[in-house]
Amino acid sequence: MISGEVPNGDFPLLIRHLMPTANRSTVPGEIVDASGLRFTYPQFEERIARLAGALTACGVKPGDTVAVLDWDTHRYLECFYAIPSMGCVLMTVNVRLSRDQVRYTIDHSGATTVITHPDFLPLLTAGAPELNLKRIIVAGDAGEFEPPPGVEMAEYYAIAEAAAPEFDYPDLDERARATMFYTSGTTGNPKGVYYTHRQIFLHTFGVLTTLGTAPAQGRFDADDVYMPMTPLFHAHAWGMPYVATLLGTKQVYPGRYKTDVLLRLIQEEGVTFSHCVASVLRMLLDEVKVRQVDLSGKKMLIGGGALPVGLARSALDHGIDIFSGYGMSETCAVQTLNHLTATEVAAPLDEQLKLRTRPGRPILLCTVRTAAPDQTPTPAGEEGEIVFRSPWLTSGYWRDPDASDELWRGGWLHSGDIGKFDEDGALRITDRVKDVIKTGGEWLSSLLLESLISQVEGVTESAVIAMPDSRWGERPLALVVPSDGYELDVGTIRSALTEAAAAGVIPRYGVPEQIRIVDELAKTSVGKLDKKAIRARYVGQVK
Repeated sequence: MISGEVPNGDFPLLIRHLMPTANRSTVPGEIVDASGLRFTYPQFEERIARLAGALTACGVKPGDTVAVLDWDTHRYLECFYAIPSMGCVLMTVNVRLSRDQVRYTIDHSGATTVITHPDFLPLLTAGAPELNLKRIIVAGDAGEFEPPPGVEMAEYYAIAEAAAPEFDYPDLDERARATMFYTSGTTGNPKGVYYTHRQIFLHTFGVLTTLGTAPAQGRFDADDVYMPMTPLFHAHAWGMPYVATLLGTKQVYPGRYKTDVLLRLIQEEGVTFSHCVASVLRMLLDEVKVRQVDLSGKKMLIGGGALPVGLARSALDHGIDIFSGYGMSETCAVQTLNHLTATEVAAPLDEQLKLRTRPGRPILLCTVRTAAPDQTPTPAGEEGEIVFRSPWLTSGYWRDPDASDELWRGGWLHSGDIGKFDEDGALRITDRVKDVIKTGGEWLSSLLLESLISQVEGVTESAVIAMPDSRWGERPLALVVPSDGYELDVGTIRSALTEAAAAGVIPRYGVPEQIRIVDELAKTSVGKLDKKAIRARYVGQVK
């Protein structure tokens, strides 16, 4: 059973209760995996119980942290429920980080058990820090992989099939830590954010209620067919798997993202609702030109960065109901959704594009405002930093009290983004406080790239800034000042960064395509790099 009797009417808000409330056998939805596996919600409930029992038999105890490295599969959805429900912490590993960063996040989280796809086994060996693992559970054939000394190995399907179809879930405090994951960081190592059962439960209802009451477009309900195109490791895929499961909606899990597979599943399974970053949608529309898949009537939520007007126009040309939202890893993640009214949907195309590309209005139970540096709120039409209060914001960064205090200064969670509210209450983002590059939905630290470039012989200083990119949203531009009299070669710098990527220090997408040798870089009055002035000079000038 996924939910038992509740003593004395006390009903804690737990993840295991985020299941269809109707009789499970009457729920028509099913869960479909790209591998061809499909099962009903009663079968899903049994699979959760088997996984919880299998982990317990392997020695996993309540309070342990279990890290998961996987593509978007049915296994991940099972982990979303089984691991927190047995009293453990689910740590979703961002497999797009560099090898060293992946290992750092596993070590920093305190995970002692890893569930992994065979593709990611190399990330668990031969690097720093040394991982304090007790067991590795592989979903498939481990090949010639040898675990480190003292680490037990097991196979996901074998142990799950051997477990009982029922599990006696422990009584849990709804404020117990349930999940955690790591931001890809603005500076230094990634930071861990964490959420309780209560926070995830309330976020699910906030998102569900807002999506389910959309006035004219972007509505999500039990009759939809849901497929994520945002990785499940990324802020719980914006919480949508919990929403879809609670409704008993048909869900489709595409595995590793390949545009031909995504389009095939959309077509064959009748997918109606998805979400992704702008770069993924752009690649999908490029593939449509080849495969001629009809996307009319599909609903697509864009987040993780700005929705460009040109992309929105292209999506509408394909008949896609496209809209945007806004949030952060630190906000669990959704804070605003951009639903248009019936009047706005009927507006001329140019006007509608301006409306659809805004992040939108706060969802139910969220308070979002813009604030001046002294924390006073700014009026509509006036810019300020975007700050949040809602029932599901992270309490802070795991094992980092100083950064947590900075995040929550003044009693509001700070986004680091600058924006303003239109007169109709919809938010617009106008700038970013942090000097980071967001490429393909992932943060890339400019300071880390600058640090690596500074180690190249003949480099005096460097600045890395974000350049707009039609495919990835943003890409890094490296500006490098050579030492006096030194003939610095761009190829040498690129080689050094490529070697850093191969060594796992930065992700491979962190190597800039554009590197320029310049005479000097703008400075502030105290001698710091003036990124604002540098951006003003170079953005748009590079071919």
